[in-house]
Formats: sequence, structure tokens, C-alpha cells
Amino acid sequence: MTEKDIRVRYAPSPTGHLHIGNARTAIFNWLYTRHFNGTFVIRIEDTDTARNVEDGEKSQLDNLAWLGIDWDEGPDKPNSKYAPYRQSERNNQGIYQKYINELLEKGIAYKSYKTPEQLNVEREAQQAAKQAPHYIYEYEGLTNEERENKYQEYEAQGLKPVIRIHVSEDVVYKWDDIVKGKMEIASKEIGGDWVIQKADGMPTYNFAVVVDDHLMDITHVLRGDDHVSNTPKQIGVYNALGWDVPKFGHMTLIINTETGKKLSKRDESILQFIEQYKELGYLPEAMINFIGLLGWSPVGEDEIFTKEEFVNMFDPKRLSKAPAKFDAKKLQWVNNQWIRKSLDSVIPKLADELVKAGVATSGDYQNRTEWYKKMFEIAGVDGIAYTQEIVPLATYPFFKLPEMNNELREVVSSDVAKQLISDFAQQLTNLQDVSADNVMSIIRSLQTEQLRGRDLWNPLRVAITRAIQGPNLPEIVALMGKEWTLKNINDL
Repeated sequence: MTEKDIRVRYAPSPTGHLHIGNARTAIFNWLYTRHFNGTFVIRIEDTDTARNVEDGEKSQLDNLAWLGIDWDEGPDKPNSKYAPYRQSERNNQGIYQKYINELLEKGIAYKSYKTPEQLNVEREAQQAAKQAPHYIYEYEGLTNEERENKYQEYEAQGLKPVIRIHVSEDVVYKWDDIVKGKMEIASKEIGGDWVIQKADGMPTYNFAVVVDDHLMDITHVLRGDDHVSNTPKQIGVYNALGWDVPKFGHMTLIINTETGKKLSKRDESILQFIEQYKELGYLPEAMINFIGLLGWSPVGEDEIFTKEEFVNMFDPKRLSKAPAKFDAKKLQWVNNQWIRKSLDSVIPKLADELVKAGVATSGDYQNRTEWYKKMFEIAGVDGIAYTQEIVPLATYPFFKLPEMNNELREVVSSDVAKQLISDFAQQLTNLQDVSADNVMSIIRSLQTEQLRGRDLWNPLRVAITRAIQGPNLPEIVALMGKEWTLKNINDL
């Protein structure tokens, strides 16, 4: 097989927002495809209708696009040879039924009429006997004709069957995993005959995914470690239908560094959806950079990479067997590096945060773009983890002064403090060029042996900004101007 023959898919279910774990699966599949010049396919696995949510598919695709992940085929980019790309549509066209019928005709699959109540009784009995859960074949010892007669009896009772595939007891499913290496799982560990078609006519995941991957010529299946248990079932279907098995790779689990436990959607100690990071103002370049290092390591010690660099250096042999550690603080650091790296493109996003927070208007930013750039610099944009953090830093004192309280009033109430503030105001009034250096010169001229350090700076800072701490005071005065500064002093 040549590199151009490679076809890889990412197949999300439209059951909610894009999770970090699913995003990693998409990113690694995308990197694999782009590195080897293959075809990246998006397929929507929506057979579990009870869990599908409105706009779930759109949310998945929109967030992938926001991350910078593009695809060659999908619901919005159909290739007539492989379309449609939604399993519900494929089911409506009878694509799965054809192969279910084939397995029924071969006697490899059969109709099962056991009710949920019967299955529960069997499971409880197995638990009581301390046996692993497994399905008990209900037609044991019957001929094909006798089994067909049973079908008719159950149908006459109004029962609807599921279709199960027969699992041989003496088979060992083996594969050479891209990540884990040599793998093998015995058929007895599968749990017996399993359902390939539900009573409502919908195929189950493990059956539909095999049919789709085969018909779409998927060559490599790269997915999370939680799918390992599905692999022997799927290999069994490939074998039953006489199809070639694709190359499987199962990426390590992601654990929360704070808890040491597997990243779970029920874990509320950490944000887990791409949409949440997008709303906070994380950059897509930073997200794909950080996620791309969850379970994969580059050569060398560098940790900040563009998508293009990732594609060029991606090597599936460097996928880790050890659990990947999701470190929220590390993500903040990576995002900060990208903010610094691409500040010019981030400035409009910072202004948007102020607009969303009701602090500024978009028109004001358009009219004073250079002023905003300088203000963000003074406010400390180089220290923020994500763009939303600029709001409290920029609001005070650049758009609004904090309220005076007793502690602040005490700082400016002494006669020494009042004289200091008055002298500063007088010199500022006479200053022609209000630059940061000139403002600093005024403050230095007011320094004495008795008036220095906090005694010098705190009264001036409170009088001008209504706060004891904040960005560099001379730079604030230079940016905000003489009129603004003197008004604040006069309003004390």
C-alpha cells in the first residue's frame, strides 16, 4: 500500500460538544493523514438516536474547524463513491441490512427473541455464581429447521428480535496495534454472542463501524484506549464477511493531573470541552498544540509548535503507551506562549472581550486601535492565560476607577500625602510632553529621604487610579493623558 492509499476517519456521535478526548482523536487522525498525504474522512455515527442532540453534528464540525482541522470528505464534502456520511442515512438506504442478511443466510448471525426481563434474570444468576457476564445461546442443540420454527412461534407472540452474531469459543483475535504493539484477546472475553442489529432495525456501533470502514476503504483506525474491547468484536465481523482488517491503533487514556484519575465528563474539577476553552479565549493554535502533546512526544525539548510543524514531524512510533496527563496549568502556559507569539492577531480578540463584557465599544476600538494596543501592553497582556483575563486588568483604571474605601482614603488623608499629590499635580500641569519618562522624572523629583518607596508611590497611585497596586503608573498617566489624571486628582 502506498502512502497516498491511506484513508483515515474521525467518526463522532452528535451527542454533545466536542470533548478534549475526542478532539485528540480527531487531531491525531488528521496529523496521521496529513503527514502521509492520505485522505481524512469525517463520518457521523448517529445510530444511537436516544442520545443525539439538536445541532450536535454542527457543534462537532464547527469546533473542529475552529481548531484548524480540515477534512477531505464528510457530510458537507461528499464523494459519491462513499456517500452518504451519516450512519442514519446509510441505514435508510439499506447498506447495513444487506450484510446482516448475508450473515443470517450463512448461519453466522441469528434472531434472538429474549426479553430484557429474561436477560436480567440470566445476568443476576451469573453474578450469583460469580461468573463473567455472558450471553447464553437459546437455540443450543436445535437444528436450523427447528430454530426457524422457534422464530415463527416468537413472531406469532408479537415479539421483535434483535440480531446477534455467533462468537466461537476457541478463537483468539490478534492484531499489531500502532500504539500498543502485539495484542490478542480471546473470544471468551467478549461476553458471548452480541447484538449487531437492535429491535428497531438500527445496527449497533460495532457492526455499523465495520461495514462503513470497509465500504469507505478506511485503512487505519486510530482511536482511544477505551475502544480496545471493541476491537475483537469488530475483527470478528471482518472475518465473518471475508474482509481485510484495517490497521488499529489505540491511544493511551488521558488522566487529570490533579486527581490522577481518567478524564471523565463527570469530573467537574476541570473544563473538558473545546467550546468552554473557546469562550474563555484560548487560541485554537494553543489548543491544538497542547492536545497534540497528550500522548505523543516530539524529538527534542521544544513544546511550542505550529500545525504545519506538527504535520512535518509527526511520527506514529512516538505515540506513548503511558497515560497522557492533562495539566490545566500547562495548557494556560501554552496559551500564554501563543498570545505572546501572535499578539498582533490577538489584539482584536482582546478588544472583543471588553466589548462582550460591556466595558468598551467596537467603534471605540476601531477609532483608537493604537491606543488599545498600548493599553493592553500596560495592563499586562503578556501575563494572561487566556483573552478573557484581560477584562479585569483593562477595566481598572483604563475604563473605570475603583470605588474609594476607608483604606484608600487613609492613604491620601495625611498632610504629607496631600502636599505630595498637590506638588505632583502642579508639575504635571506645567509639563508639555506627558511621556512615561517625564512623568517618572516628576515623581523622582518629589522623592526625599523621608518620602520614598510606598510612602511616595501609594498616595500618587491612589489619587490617580484609586488603587494601591496596578500597572506601571507613569505609563498609565502617559497613555491616559494630563486631563484625565488631573481630573482624578481633583475629584478626590
